[in-house]
Amino acid sequence: MENKLGLSDINMTFLQITTVSDTTEMASRGGDTVSILSLLMEGGFMMIPLFILSIIAIYIFVERVLTLRQASKMPASFMDQVKQLIAAGKVDEAKIVCAQTESPIARMISKGVNRIGSPLKNIEVSIENVGKIELYKLEKNLSFLATIAGAAPMMGFLGTVTGMIQAFIAIAQEEGSVSPKLLSAGIYEAMITTATGLLVGIIAYLGYNYLVTQVQKIVHKMEYTSIDFIDLLQEPNQ
Repeated sequence: MENKLGLSDINMTFLQITTVSDTTEMASRGGDTVSILSLLMEGGFMMIPLFILSIIAIYIFVERVLTLRQASKMPASFMDQVKQLIAAGKVDEAKIVCAQTESPIARMISKGVNRIGSPLKNIEVSIENVGKIELYKLEKNLSFLATIAGAAPMMGFLGTVTGMIQAFIAIAQEEGSVSPKLLSAGIYEAMITTATGLLVGIIAYLGYNYLVTQVQKIVHKMEYTSIDFIDLLQEPNQ
């Protein structure tokens, strides 16, 4: 009976010692936390182009979002006004309404209104040409954002390669046993540049796809409005 009590006391004492040691280890780890900024500084020279690419990607995304929001704004009564004025033969007033509305759709319809009196095929071509110009304006810098989405991860991998090269050079130059601290610089650079490159690439990729979706919505509205306008011109001939 006494032996059993003695063993249980020893086990309890061992568990207490283990718990105290684990708590001490966790506390010591918490005290050695590294800030994100200091961690990024260990990424090496490849962090500079990655930082520049991230700033450019954010700028393009914000600028395009504001531009596309402005382009998608159009008074709900715009086409109704244009239809009523053209049906009443007030072409000049319809031109004024188009000029006062700042949007890609209004500029397309304005070109069609200015071509009233020409063959219908010519009006369609002129509207289509303006639509291509407006589409080019809407997609401005999107290709560059897509390039960043693809280039940033590759630059991160390049930083990984250079970091590992530095680590192996340090191993080759070290005489005797190699300390882990000696390899930390190369390993830091290898891991941090990869993570940063992937992060920048993911952000740029998501931003690119979001902007492409918004452009497609505006293009759909442009196509629908242009078809509606052409149908309006065909009505008197029916």
